[in-house]
Formats: sequence, structure tokens, C-alpha cells
Amino acid sequence: MSYLFTSESVSEGHPDKIADQISDAILDAMLAQDPNSRVACETFVTTGLVIVGGEVTTKAYVEVQEVVRDTIKRIGYNKDDYKFDAESCGIMVTLHSQSPDIAQGVDEMDGKEQGAGDQGMMFGYASEETPDLMPMALAYSHKLVQRLAYIRKEQPELMAYLRPDAKSQITVEYTDDGKIDRIHTVVISTQHDEFITPDNGSPQARKEAESAMLAKIKSDVLEHVVAHVLPQEYLKGTIYHINPTGKFIIGGPHGDAGLTGRKIIVDTYGGKGAHGGGAFSGKDATKVDRSAAYACRHLAKNLVAAGVAGEVLVQVAYAIGVAEPVSLTINTFGTSQLDISDSEIAGKTMKIFDMKPKNIIERLGLTNPIFFETAAYGHMGRSPFLKPVTLQYLEVRNLESGEEVVRKTTHKDVECFTWEKLDYVEQVKTVFGL
Repeated sequence: MSYLFTSESVSEGHPDKIADQISDAILDAMLAQDPNSRVACETFVTTGLVIVGGEVTTKAYVEVQEVVRDTIKRIGYNKDDYKFDAESCGIMVTLHSQSPDIAQGVDEMDGKEQGAGDQGMMFGYASEETPDLMPMALAYSHKLVQRLAYIRKEQPELMAYLRPDAKSQITVEYTDDGKIDRIHTVVISTQHDEFITPDNGSPQARKEAESAMLAKIKSDVLEHVVAHVLPQEYLKGTIYHINPTGKFIIGGPHGDAGLTGRKIIVDTYGGKGAHGGGAFSGKDATKVDRSAAYACRHLAKNLVAAGVAGEVLVQVAYAIGVAEPVSLTINTFGTSQLDISDSEIAGKTMKIFDMKPKNIIERLGLTNPIFFETAAYGHMGRSPFLKPVTLQYLEVRNLESGEEVVRKTTHKDVECFTWEKLDYVEQVKTVFGL
């Protein structure tokens, strides 16, 4: 029988996403100076305040407050009216070194491979639903809030009243045989200025002003956002809820507190497939919560693109301090194109993709400062691109008077979203005889 499935997304100005972006900006700043930095950085934001805490082991020197303010400014919180802005918010930093008990299990030493930074299970998912092999409801939820941010920053004349905070949600209707039929419901809530003021202080005047604002926002969202993002062929009898609570002036950290790692379903597959429970942002790649989840997406996407199956869910699990995964499982949901079981597919796949933490990090280039870009609009389903970065590193010079340590600077392009590359498709086809 037909059914509905819903996913949501949030904008870069959502409180939890502000926290994620600050954590990843700090991580990137440390990796730019020391690629071996160990970082577990958590951020809390509320009205006029940012608190940064966690565990860090690094040779880098980072002006954390400067990174925080630059990140907030980049997102767009730069006005006193928002009750949270880059110039005036208070910032508390409480970072300390990583536990040596954990480090001894994770570090690569003589005769011992680099182990996983924690126990747990991670998932990767891919589906033929969209060109980027992501679930449709989530893919288009991301695109809606991305479009709002683009208008706010690049074409403000279209919707001059937009503020940074926004949320979206899409419900997709599937046919009896599991095919996409239409977009059933679209929900968009966007923060905005009070751009129409009441004629007087009466309740009736306030109500009329709010109704006029809402009518303008609905019209603009349909014209400038929905029409530019959602495929017309899926908009059949679609229900729209645009700012359904009415006005949305108070938002961002002034409306709700934000924490790193509270949008893990937005970050991954919108509820499709599965999630191991570990957040990503603020963690360096020795934390398999992050690196192994990326590797599982890379694996699943290449399997689907190679034609192994139309839908693939990958699970990998680790023991803390142990390099070899304790398990790798694949579920094709009955969509396999092969005459072998899913467990046999998993066995062959393990011969293609080395899932030890060190190999994942090297394969995907996860010691590079590439993580800020992941912290809003999803870690999965994004297009790989080159990012110009400035790297600083320590160089030891041997002089007659002794050793001198100097900091050198270099510029290079690093590749972002490497786990989205279809660079193993031919190898998968060869191994599976496709």
C-alpha cells in the first residue's frame, strides 16, 4: 500500500547548527596547524553567550574567541536586534587535554596499529531515489533552507526581511510499489524582521499587521524558494505550511539554546536507513563516530552506483583502541542485483574497502581542515570540491648553536566531501562481475 515518509532540515542560523559550525571551525583551525590534532570540541549557545568546552591535544595555537566571532559573523548574526551577535556576545572557553587513557588506545605505536577512538556502531546509506543517491525528503529539505540562506546573503532584495534561523520539512508520498508519487506536504518556517508595524497599539491592529506579514512571506517563499527548488512534476495537490505559527521574529540562540550534535538525523539521512547515535561536529577523524560514518556512506554510495543494489545500508562496529572492525553488515532491502546473499556481499566488500581507522583517514583525507563545510546542510549527499586553505606547520632547523623550531606557512587546495566520490565504482564492478 502507499505510504508517507517525512524528513526535516534546519538552516545554518539554527541554534544547534551554530554550535556545530563553531565546533568544526575550531577543529579546522587546529588541523590547519597540526594535522594530528585530537579534538573533541563541544559548543553551547544561548542569548548573548557562547560556551566552548571539551578535550584537545594539539601543537596548534588558535585564538578560539576570534574563530567563534568569525563563524557567527559568517552565519549572519551581526545585529543587536537578534539578541545574539558576533561583536557583543560573551564567549567562555574551557578546553583541556585529552585523557591519556584514551590516547594510549588510539595512538599508533611500535607494533600497534592506530585503534578506534571509541566503541560503537556507525551506518552509511545510499538509494537511487535522487541523482546524489540520497533520500528525496531530506535532499529537498536541505535545498529549501539553503535557498533561503542564499537569498538572505546574495539576493536580499528578494526577501529583505529574512533572518538567519529557518527550518524545513518535506513529506513524500510513495506508491504501492515503493516509487515516489508526489511531494505530499511542505513545511517552511523562516525567521524574519517585523517589517510591517501596527497602525496603533490595539490587538486588532497587531493582528492585521501580523496577517499582512505572513501573507507576504507565504507569497515570497512560494515564488522565490519553492519554485526554484522543488521539481514541478512532484507538486501535485501539495499541502503548504509556511510559518504555521504566525510571526517568527524571535529566533536563533535568543529563541532556543543550541548544542553541538543535536541534529544527527539532519546531518545524515533524515531518518532513512539507520543511525548509530554518535554526532559528528567538533570531532577529529580518530573518532570513528565521524570517520567511519563517512566511510560507510562512501561504501554504500559506490555499491549503489556500481549497480550492486538500488538501496544499501552499511553498518560497521568497533571496539575502543582496536583497529579491525568487530563487524561489517550490509542490507540491500531486497534490491540486490546479484545472486548472492547480503552477507556474501559484505564479505566481498571488505576486500575492497579497508575499514581500519587509519586507512579510512588516509583514504578520505580526513586530517585536512575540511569540516566546517559539513556542519550545515548535511554531511552526506554533497558534491566534492576543492577548498583553498592556509596551512601552518612546525619545521625543525639544525643550526650550529642547536635546533631552532620555526612555523612555516603554505597554501594549498584540499578536497572536501571525499566520501561522496564515486572513485571505487569500477573496482566494485570488477569484484562483483558487473
